[in-house]
Amino acid sequence: MKGFATALCFVLASLSLPSSAASAAVAATPAATASYVELGDYLRGEAEIEAWHEALYRLRDNFDQICGDTFCEGDYSNIQALRLRCSVDSASGLVGRCLWSFAASNEEIDPATGAIQVDAKVWKCRLPLVRGTSAQALLAAWAGERPLYAALPGTTKSAYEGLSDCL
Repeated sequence: MKGFATALCFVLASLSLPSSAASAAVAATPAATASYVELGDYLRGEAEIEAWHEALYRLRDNFDQICGDTFCEGDYSNIQALRLRCSVDSASGLVGRCLWSFAASNEEIDPATGAIQVDAKVWKCRLPLVRGTSAQALLAAWAGERPLYAALPGTTKSAYEGLSDCL
């Protein structure tokens, strides 16, 4: 509702302003001051890009190694990590949030008809980042063999703990 009210105020104000004043009003709105991109698109140097791809590989590998003993028990024994995406403010380099998506299914066969009933599930897990985390600090935290268990910048929580609260 807040976003709608802000947009409505902007539209009403711009109708009564000269075009140069309307342009200034657009520039002053919060949406115009922040421009978020995916973390991989924000990174510039080859070393940063390589560090990001290495972190993604190791995070998925760490998850796959512990899945069977933790998250992948019960009805959903085939949980698959889909994609980890982090938004970054392109001007400041601060991470907005990171969301890691997962999917799984449980199938049951009807013995009388052979029909297969599929119960599919998707999870969207927000990682416990603190406000003000820079892209470079996040990459540094995830450097190494076990980024899933590394403390996230400015906190004692890890990505693993974020998944524990989600999956």
